[in-house]
This record gives sequence, structure tokens and C-alpha cells, in this order.
Amino acid sequence: MQAYDEIYRDGITACKGAFPVAWADEMREDMETALADALGRPGGAVGRGPNRYYVEIHPEQLRGFVDLASHPWVVAVCEAVLGPQYQIVELGFDVPGPGAVDQPWHRDFPMPPVTRETGVLNSLAFNLTGVDTTEDMGPFEIATGTQFDDEPSFEHGMFPPKELYPRYLERAVRKYPKRGDISARSALTIHRGTTNHSDLSRPVLVLGVDAPGAGNDERHDMAVTRDYHAALPPVVREHLSCSVVDNLVPITQKHTIEGLVMGAA
Repeated sequence: MQAYDEIYRDGITACKGAFPVAWADEMREDMETALADALGRPGGAVGRGPNRYYVEIHPEQLRGFVDLASHPWVVAVCEAVLGPQYQIVELGFDVPGPGAVDQPWHRDFPMPPVTRETGVLNSLAFNLTGVDTTEDMGPFEIATGTQFDDEPSFEHGMFPPKELYPRYLERAVRKYPKRGDISARSALTIHRGTTNHSDLSRPVLVLGVDAPGAGNDERHDMAVTRDYHAALPPVVREHLSCSVVDNLVPITQKHTIEGLVMGAA
């Protein structure tokens, strides 16, 4: 599969025009609603640098969740890279607002032993933009082919020392996705958000998926209600790893190391 080859070679792949623009606009509306709620309560959002936030949400907060989780390209990539028993463990979004600055180069979490020892990737991050990305919005920048870089000197196992930055600058590629596009990447591939010179926010949805036993579900508190869970199509329900509850509780964010290293939002 081409996407499999690209993820193992470059650390990232994409499906252009996977959804209509109207679907992406609805997604952006749901992210904006969730962000306003998250910023209004303690622990609702985590800072990832000045004017840059991450918010984890429940599937029921995203009207298009089932469309995304059951999209044929998403399903095919998950099965090819992670195996037929893949697990959806995370739903959230990043929002680089006006004035967001260059992040330090980083990966999303430390390299797991299975990747270091065998070269096998056991997680994926799918991203969908809420806007048509332009140069002044602070586009996502990824250092291709760095998903297997080992990290004995990485702070928290995630942030490489600045003496390695020339390697990442040499391999850096800026991405300009449009509404309706989907990308899939290894969260281990070294990347960063760049400076947002515009007066617009650039919200990006994140769908996190694991191979069995990868353990990233422990970083998240995603949940669904019983009626919602029962109504899900099997292609989604059988792969959804989260709590099934009577009533949803707003999520308090857990993944806060980025805020410590990247500076207060």
C-alpha cells in the first residue's frame, strides 16, 4: 500500500479531498465550540506555546466522527500499518492562534520500545485542517524520515537538543492542507508548528490510533454514552477504545509536558 510505504519512509502520507468542504466547515464549527468551552474551565485546554492550545474531546462533540472513523482510506491505512485490531484512542485538536510562534522541534511522545528494538510503528495520528492553510498561518512543518531517530539526549524523550536542529531544518517540509484533506503520520516523526503571522486561527483535528498494546489510551480520557456506543456501525464500535458511560464529563487534559517545555500559552 502506498500510504504504508510513505509512512515508513517519510513519516507522513495524505489523502486529498477525502471530505467535502462543507463537512470540514462543520468540523471547524465543532472545534470552535469545544475550544470556547475548554478555555472557560480549569484544565480544559493545555498550552503548547504562546497562543497555541490542545483540547481533547469526546466523539459525540464532533458531528462527523463516524464519517471520519469509518472513512475507507482511514480504515485501510490503520489496517495496513497497525493491523486489523487497531484501536482509536484519541480525539482532539490543536489550535495555533494569531501570534503563535515557532515550536521547538519535537515528537508527540517518547519512542516506544517496540519501535526502537524492531523498527515497527505502533501508532498513527490522523490530521484534518479546519481552514485552507496558507503560508502566513504558521503551517505545520515536518522533518521527513525522522520517525526512527533515537532519543537518548531528547528532553522528556520528545524534544531533541538544538545541536540536532540542522538535521531537521535540512529535512523540513511545510504542509498546506485544504479543507477536506486527511493526513496520517507517525507521531514520532520530528515536527513543529511555525509562527502564525495571520489574524486567523488554524484549528487541526487529531485522531489518534494504536496497534493493540501500544498503551496510548492511558494518556486520554475519551468516552461515549451507552446509546451512542450502541448506535455506532461495527467498523467504528469494534475499534473504539474508550469508556462507555451514562453521562459524559468534560475532559481535563493530561498531556501537559509540551506546555512545560514550549512555554505558557
